[in-house]
Amino acid sequence: MNTRRDSLTYLDANASEPLRAQALTAMVSAAGVVGNPSSVHRAGRAARAVLETAREDLATLFGVAAENCVLTSGGTEANVLAITGQAQGRRVLVGATEHDAVRGAVRAQVVPVRPDGVLEHGALERMLAADGGTPALVCVMLANNETGVINPVREIAALCHAHGALVHVDAVQAAGRIPFSIGELGADSIAISGHKFGGPKGAGALLLAGSRFHALTPLLAGGGQEQGRRGGTPALPAIAGMAAAARMAVSDMAQQAGRLATWRDRIEAAAVAAGAQVCGESAPRLANTTSLLLPGRRAQTQLIALDMAGYCVSAGSACSSGKVTRSHVLDAMGFGDDAGCAIRVSLPWSVTQGQVDGFIAAYTAMAARLPALQAGAA
Repeated sequence: MNTRRDSLTYLDANASEPLRAQALTAMVSAAGVVGNPSSVHRAGRAARAVLETAREDLATLFGVAAENCVLTSGGTEANVLAITGQAQGRRVLVGATEHDAVRGAVRAQVVPVRPDGVLEHGALERMLAADGGTPALVCVMLANNETGVINPVREIAALCHAHGALVHVDAVQAAGRIPFSIGELGADSIAISGHKFGGPKGAGALLLAGSRFHALTPLLAGGGQEQGRRGGTPALPAIAGMAAAARMAVSDMAQQAGRLATWRDRIEAAAVAAGAQVCGESAPRLANTTSLLLPGRRAQTQLIALDMAGYCVSAGSACSSGKVTRSHVLDAMGFGDDAGCAIRVSLPWSVTQGQVDGFIAAYTAMAARLPALQAGAA
């Protein structure tokens, strides 16, 4: 357990991973490049070279052609650009546990999930066949940001394509943590975000399958950057940092996954012994992520107690203006009133065994004393 008041252990990687040293080095180098990548003089060409090298690296890592890697400001922009650009004339179907960036992009029908958090295959098939089989755009996340539950996207995509539907995949939490390519998933588009795998905040990418997306309608009109699909001068240092972080995350993915899964399992065993439930435990999950539900103890109270003990965790998505609200993900999984009683622990790439051991001690102590503090409040 942390004993110094100014000592913090960061266990909220799904909100943002710590910056990798390789990313910082790339950012500093790119920040010294003075030119605008759209300029035709020598300085502009130098900046363009940095930009295109980063694009090619990302494209190679995730299996797309470089011209189909659209650089954005992050995962939210990539998701919204993909959805609004492909939704014309189509019904939009989104999974019940999708991130708010996807759920709020356009008006959509909600596809239910099973109690373990995986998209309900039979319900999706019925919805695809409804409305006379009008073609759809289906939005499904590869890995859930709150529970870490991994969807069988390849099978989902095959079903969707059999019904003439397009498939957009939010892979923001999966990138750099599990191996995939756009071809392996069978997706039509994929969104990623640099700061989720150790890059800087402010850079992401939309990865597209096939040349038909060259005319994708931009959210930001401007000077024709990104082949007219995303206007504005690119954030060169952030993009270079994102590419460097992606290279590092992918290269040590297997080693990290084994280490983090071992420590996640230890946390879960201790939490269950202390009275908690693990949300989505029967489904395939990210190695670094666990959702721990303590019945009758509000998430906000747990977060405050753990923060005072020196541990930074969350109650789910970090994209809710700092508010702790009832989880729509756990609601969709059928947890009812207890959906507001879960915290998310997401281990960063830099976590140590000592930090994990300290958290286990702090969590166990918190779980033992909270019932008296809560006086039965839910």
